[in-house]
Amino acid sequence: MRTYRNQPSGTVPRARTLRMNATDAEKLMWHALRETFPALKWRRQVPIGPYFADFFSFAAKLAIEVDGGQHAEAASYDARRTEFLQAQGLTVLRFWNNDVLANTSGVLEQISLSLREREGATQSRKGEGDNAPPPNRPPPSPSQG
Repeated sequence: MRTYRNQPSGTVPRARTLRMNATDAEKLMWHALRETFPALKWRRQVPIGPYFADFFSFAAKLAIEVDGGQHAEAASYDARRTEFLQAQGLTVLRFWNNDVLANTSGVLEQISLSLREREGATQSRKGEGDNAPPPNRPPPSPSQG
């Protein structure tokens, strides 16, 4: 997924501005994600379609949103954004600023659970059909066993 391809002009400067004006909760989350999940490459304020994800891991297909009080009034906008991101095959986790600031370990535990659930689902899909005969080859007859 290339996030900057076919984006309207102003997307890159807007992403830079959002990064430079991060809230205290976003700054804390940025450091916590990189420290707690170092194997995943995290990006901040990533444009995905018409929206910006606060934090995003391409490998995990995980978008994390850290919301302040203004989001309580923008519930329908946030719902549309979440639906769009999910339609792109992404998992979206939302946390309130005060949760990130007051309960960082709890937030990180929820993220860890989500990553493990997604990893488990991916592994079970990879294993499906492993015992099936290869295509264009008939299954062995019972007398050959």
